[in-house]
Amino acid sequence: MTKALVHKPLPMKEESARKASWKNVLGIFVVAALSAAALLFREGLRKWATYGYFGLFLITLASNASVILPLPGLVLPFTLGAVLHPFWVAVVAALGAALGELSGYLLGLSGRAFIEDYRLYRRLKALMSRYGEGLLFVTAMLPIPIFDFVGIMAGMARIPLLRFLLWVFLGKLVKMLAVTYFGGWLLPWLGLE
Repeated sequence: MTKALVHKPLPMKEESARKASWKNVLGIFVVAALSAAALLFREGLRKWATYGYFGLFLITLASNASVILPLPGLVLPFTLGAVLHPFWVAVVAALGAALGELSGYLLGLSGRAFIEDYRLYRRLKALMSRYGEGLLFVTAMLPIPIFDFVGIMAGMARIPLLRFLLWVFLGKLVKMLAVTYFGGWLLPWLGLE
């Protein structure tokens, strides 16, 4: 008598680990694709600037979605601050920028499995746990491209998504308000509106 081959279900732990691995790979692929698309199509994105607030939203979204590869995201809010209402330019730009920063956050969620057992992960998680909201807010305000690393850390530390978006939006809003109001003042003063 031959025994029938019976498919045994994977133990629950192994099955969830396999699903987590696929999610990690998918997350890394999505972030890499967004970064590549933003870099490849940056000239085409500039055409959207003629569409006012909607174009501004798309350009700031794309320029902040590129992880590590800096794309100019402050030029358009600076110039549109002289043409459109600076407050609304800042709000739209901050919203696009905050949503664009989700790429780093997603990369952190995906990459967490690769370094979870290391001391670096524990240090970064402790840093985010202790200074998370303030760190997100302050680094989102800075006009230098270090926020990608902070966004990755926030994803690795599993900062709740809405909390991440709120603090990033507020930091980006402060930065964009400064940029748009400065552009709204400087460009007309120079006669370059």
